[in-house]
Amino acid sequence: MSISATGLPSLNGLPTAVKIVEVGPRDGLQNEALPIDTATKIDFITKLAEAGLPEVEASSFVSPKAIPQLGDAVAVFQQLPQRLGTVFSALVPNSKGLERAIQAGVKRIAVFTAASESFTKRNINMSIQDSLDTFAPVVKDAHAAGMSVRGYVSTAFVCPYEGKIAKEKVREVTENLLAMGVDEVSLGDTIGAATPKDVVETVGYVLQTVPKDKIALHFHDTYGTALANVLTGLQLGIAKFDSSAGGLGGCPYAPGASGNLATEDLVYMLNGMGIQTGVDLNKVADASLVIEKQLGKTLPSKQLQRIKASRAARASAAP
Repeated sequence: MSISATGLPSLNGLPTAVKIVEVGPRDGLQNEALPIDTATKIDFITKLAEAGLPEVEASSFVSPKAIPQLGDAVAVFQQLPQRLGTVFSALVPNSKGLERAIQAGVKRIAVFTAASESFTKRNINMSIQDSLDTFAPVVKDAHAAGMSVRGYVSTAFVCPYEGKIAKEKVREVTENLLAMGVDEVSLGDTIGAATPKDVVETVGYVLQTVPKDKIALHFHDTYGTALANVLTGLQLGIAKFDSSAGGLGGCPYAPGASGNLATEDLVYMLNGMGIQTGVDLNKVADASLVIEKQLGKTLPSKQLQRIKASRAARASAAP
């Protein structure tokens, strides 16, 4: 944010367009204990694509024993409509998961590590270096199969076990993933504890050696700072953000981590700032309502609940 000639804050210089990566069907649903049937997931993902989201992370090829909710990943991908303009991606933990993803026809995968040794150990029972060693052949084989690959760095700001994470470690892990061949790295505020100051310090440091178009940001809203952190990311020139329809999710391995940044709330803010997303807010809400009904609980997205209330008011006023 710059200062205009009038002495007032100016939003000039922010990205004019932002890519939103929708992670609700994977990162959102993996934390829900109530099983969601495959047909409902297909409906949810299809509606997200119809909303204009350019990338939807549809599932994960982790062991069904680890994440039972996503045990139907193959069936999901085999039934997804091939919609022009939407890429359906999946999380892949190892070579075995990659084999299943290839069989399911997946075209884009994501690999994941963290900037905290303690979190990596508890999450995937590896050191950070072990995780990088595991993913190197996965990335290579994915490229050979014609797939593109994204990388995640969890706990890039604060760890539930170690506290504040050193920015040097975040940059080191990011550079290792990019050297491995991923096309972008998503830096995650896994427990939603980061503030704009943390974003400036860590992301600003990473951007000293990493091009900004190689970085995406993934915020949780545990402490209510997700949108403030997005604005800070925009000011740093970042134009890729992850979000989850309805605010679904949270990390099953991060105590106290509540939902992701809600896609509806992100789209509303960006629309109001004149930043293009290509995403239809009301259609995202349609998708979220499918899952909200299935789960039988109110999802945390403020815009989703506003849209619901507005629709209910119009329906009650209709003759």
